[in-house]
Amino acid sequence: EAPEKAPLGPPAAVTPLEPPALLSTNSPAALKVGRQQIIPKSLASEIKATSKANSQSAESRRVLKVRSMVESLGVPLVADGEEEAEGDPESPGALRRGLRSTSYRRAVVSGVDFDSSANFKKKNRMSQPILKAVVEDKEKFSSLGRIKKKILKGQGTFDGEENAVLYQNYKEKALDIDSDEESEPREQKPDEKIVFYYKPLRSTWSQLSVVKKNGLSEAISQEERKRQEAIFEVISSEHSYLLSLEILIRMFKNSRELSLTMTKTESHHLFSNITDVYEASKKFFKELEARHQNNIFIDDISDIVEKHTSSTFDPYVKYCTNEVYQQRTLQKLLATNPGFKEVLSRIESHEDCRNLPMISFLILPMQRVTRLPLLMDTICQKTPKDSPKYENCKQALKEVSKLVRLCNEGARKMERTEMMYTINSQLEFKIKPFPLVSSSRWLVKRGELTAYVEDTGLFSKRTSKQQVYFFLFNDVLIITKKKSEESYNVTDYSLRDQLVVQQCDSEDLTSSPVKNASTMLYSRQSSAAHLFRLAVLSNHAGEKVEMLLGTETQSDRARWITALGQDRDGQKMDRTTLAQVEIIRTYTAKQSDELSLQVADVVLVYQKVNDGWYEGERLRDGERGWFPMECAKEITCRATIDKNMERMGRLLGLETNV
Repeated sequence: EAPEKAPLGPPAAVTPLEPPALLSTNSPAALKVGRQQIIPKSLASEIKATSKANSQSAESRRVLKVRSMVESLGVPLVADGEEEAEGDPESPGALRRGLRSTSYRRAVVSGVDFDSSANFKKKNRMSQPILKAVVEDKEKFSSLGRIKKKILKGQGTFDGEENAVLYQNYKEKALDIDSDEESEPREQKPDEKIVFYYKPLRSTWSQLSVVKKNGLSEAISQEERKRQEAIFEVISSEHSYLLSLEILIRMFKNSRELSLTMTKTESHHLFSNITDVYEASKKFFKELEARHQNNIFIDDISDIVEKHTSSTFDPYVKYCTNEVYQQRTLQKLLATNPGFKEVLSRIESHEDCRNLPMISFLILPMQRVTRLPLLMDTICQKTPKDSPKYENCKQALKEVSKLVRLCNEGARKMERTEMMYTINSQLEFKIKPFPLVSSSRWLVKRGELTAYVEDTGLFSKRTSKQQVYFFLFNDVLIITKKKSEESYNVTDYSLRDQLVVQQCDSEDLTSSPVKNASTMLYSRQSSAAHLFRLAVLSNHAGEKVEMLLGTETQSDRARWITALGQDRDGQKMDRTTLAQVEIIRTYTAKQSDELSLQVADVVLVYQKVNDGWYEGERLRDGERGWFPMECAKEITCRATIDKNMERMGRLLGLETNV
């Protein structure tokens, strides 16, 4: 419903027993914009100068409308309120999706008297809407963090529909590079149409009603309060994650209609052992919640984390190992199975799924397991180093990091093994065969390059170009000519330690081995103008071979030089001197030398290429690869950079100079 413009009216009377209320249109931010404001229509009541019966009828309809809005909880709940406004873009008062939270509904209700319309009798002189004050009731606004006494049937912090925040919409503060900063209400921007400070869907430890009532937040030090916040975030995020897993199993895995559209093998590849993962998470959360309910001031959870990580979480390794089959199966079903696609779309549109795609549920175990070390590291960071709890936390962090490595290695090994067999079946050796398949070998990079070859005749030398296709593994380079997408003729190969690579500019082309390549390059308008030299000290026949190679882009050249030259000198560099970037957009690796990244990941930058690519090292696990610049923004705060290096040292056990 489109909002109306309304001139500012007198504020509603506030009884002495109620806390003073400030109209949103009287707030400092609103007054900067002007006296006339655009507000949600549901916050105003239209009273026309008509009969008493008509007035009561209009008010009743408005109350019913507000009630219906409060009771309809099927809309998506967004944790950070950053979604774009829905509806007509010309309606500046349209509610944003992020404002449709439990707290916002309660704010609307708090300004409405459901039992009486007598307050409106005296103010119907004109047909202007009358603005109602939005009064914030502390009890009503306890949000996700409501703690009830045990006598109330044992209901706890995480009971109730108002806490149903899915993990896809849950943003852990520990992932924020500035998580040490105090959270202040964001300053209202002049162009924003609704002046309303709503509460986030998930509560922090300090916002829990029992913490407020007992004054615990003020009774402890600031550092201890931050530690309690970090501990509580592990618990609340696990609860959110558990809710999402339950939806994945109930709505997708257990859907008979969906299962009838695919084979049992496809279903197994798609969902793997997700039920075991759910049960492991359930046990973990149950123990965390029990400790939280036992004492709102939690001394430590490191023992619980260490216990479950080292034993209960084994299903995570199996699930992550299946990732390559899962993704391929889903892509195949969506591309070739219309029945599956239709049923899946119908399930995804169900209100319980919040219009989220199934893939967003399937990848949650991988996301959760990679975030756990960051969450535990935050607790470690807030724990005094001279405390026994610090060593306990470090041990838990060590176990969590070990779990992440096992999950990564499992997924990587499965993918590498399958890739190795696939490539081996596609190679046709025109020379002495090379035994390619090995458990210790994996693909580093593959792709097509332009090779410039010098042909020597009786009276002249001529340079020709030809396309070559490289398969670079961690220990060997296979040089081929591409016959088709699934067939390659092997012309040469060499061990990787016999390769010497060097960048070469156009002005260097007068030197050996190809003297007139420059003329050929630019006279023919070749697209492969970015050149480098590759010397093979000893090929399959024990001979030395020199090649001049070209790529289509500057970043392709940089990536090949890095891969062929085993350029890992960066690992010996002082990491504190490297630039850091924060990932602002998820990126999925499309080639073997690329890096998959999640939002809020921090990456140390080793190389920057002008055509839009970074080579970097992922802070949370030390993985290195290439990714687009558009997915990242540079971190410029020196204090944040230092904190990130300290975190990397704890996560990877590295020595840093911070």
